[in-house]
Amino acid sequence: MSKSLARVRAALIDAGIPADIREVGQARTAQEAADSVGCALDQIAKSIIFRAETSGEAVLFLTAGGNRVDAGKASALAGEPLGKADAALIRAQTGFAIGGVAPVGHLSPIRAWIDPRLLEFATIWAAAGTPRHVFPMDAHALPGLTGAIPADFIA
Repeated sequence: MSKSLARVRAALIDAGIPADIREVGQARTAQEAADSVGCALDQIAKSIIFRAETSGEAVLFLTAGGNRVDAGKASALAGEPLGKADAALIRAQTGFAIGGVAPVGHLSPIRAWIDPRLLEFATIWAAAGTPRHVFPMDAHALPGLTGAIPADFIA
């Protein structure tokens, strides 16, 4: 088991959430993940990371699989301009590679916001630390688990 996958598993267990991690082949996109588990596209919780330009830190936006983050709205929520996060920043702050960023199990605390669309589902699916692993969870547990604030940042 990879270190990334183990961190996600431990974070779920520590939170009292079943660690039902599934290997699905390739799930680098929300559509691939949805197809692999047989759920609606919007039941996939995408972890979108931006670089906060003033602080230099990574910030996290958890969005429904079919939605896109509006950079202007996201910047307003973050209180600073946001830019593209490179692979090195994402790996350094979260411990995950692009395509496998989980909403939990990060190496460092991260400011986060959540798309209210995700909260319309009983069950959502998220990356489990690799591009080949996902896990289901109760959508309403995600804000408490991640510290993500529900907000409108959708394009």
